[in-house]
Amino acid sequence: MKELKELTRENIWNLAPYSCARNEFSGRKAKVYLDANENPYNGPLNRYPDPLQLEVKKQLAKVKGVAEDCIFLGNGSDEAIDLMYRCFTEPKVDNVVAMDPTYGMYKVCADINDVEYRTVSLNVDFSLNADNILAACDNHTKVIWLCSPNNPTGNALDRGAIEKILKDFEGLVVVDEAYCDFSSQKPFRTELSKYPNIVVLNTMSKAWGSAGIRLGMAFASKDIIDILNKVKYPYNVNALTQREALELLADPYEVDKWVRTILLERSRVVDAIKVLPICRKVYPTDANFVLVEVDDARKTYEYLVDRGIIVRNRNSVHLCNGCLRITIGTKTENQELLAALRTM
Repeated sequence: MKELKELTRENIWNLAPYSCARNEFSGRKAKVYLDANENPYNGPLNRYPDPLQLEVKKQLAKVKGVAEDCIFLGNGSDEAIDLMYRCFTEPKVDNVVAMDPTYGMYKVCADINDVEYRTVSLNVDFSLNADNILAACDNHTKVIWLCSPNNPTGNALDRGAIEKILKDFEGLVVVDEAYCDFSSQKPFRTELSKYPNIVVLNTMSKAWGSAGIRLGMAFASKDIIDILNKVKYPYNVNALTQREALELLADPYEVDKWVRTILLERSRVVDAIKVLPICRKVYPTDANFVLVEVDDARKTYEYLVDRGIIVRNRNSVHLCNGCLRITIGTKTENQELLAALRTM
């Protein structure tokens, strides 16, 4: 890996971050707060939230097995994705490399930040060729994007291929593990010390059932996290989100039960879809969704919409011709989907 200073935008490396009132006062208890020009009424929401979300990180560290100072929290994982560009890529100069197909926000953020986005096709079975990814890189490649389990394909990438990229690439490698709780593969967040160039993304939106609170996370070395924290907006995670997150983290075993139920339903739904006349193929999945190739994706999608059932039409996505992406819902929701498909 190159020196982090060499990978970071010069202006970001030299940036003096905004110092907010809650940053400046810490370490001692206080009973009168007259430092932040807050309205004294309507407590506790009259107070600015903790800008570094320390209580949430403390609990998250226990659940995820990662040191508190190696955790970044943001307004969904999308904030961390955008910050990777803002911190580590120079517009019109640098580039990033990503597999195709994958999560669309990597490209959207590249376009917003005016950074070249290079794609490398997955194999027809959606497996990753590490050599092809590395061959697409040059001296101006700052970040490689990997998503495992991948969206929209659902499969976990080969661990050996990811490790090869981590070892051979001199820039930063982002491994987006939004769906890792549904996979049997060991998460890469446990190997931060082994790979100093890794940034692992995770979220409260999937297994934790809390897409509405918009809380994403990045796990990386303290040095990388410090740069992300320097650039983020001061109060990027609001007080309501932090409060809800603490309640969720207090009972992780409930989340484990949700995941087990979803996995059981996933097996049932996959088996049921495989025998449908319209089904051509059900792709292997390690996520809470399944990619299904059908006879006519557009016709099937519209048929389900007419019956109030919404899935995702991925027919126009690279390598996903004729495919629908179906999220695993409750048993009742899944049953309604299957009943509709059986009568098509």
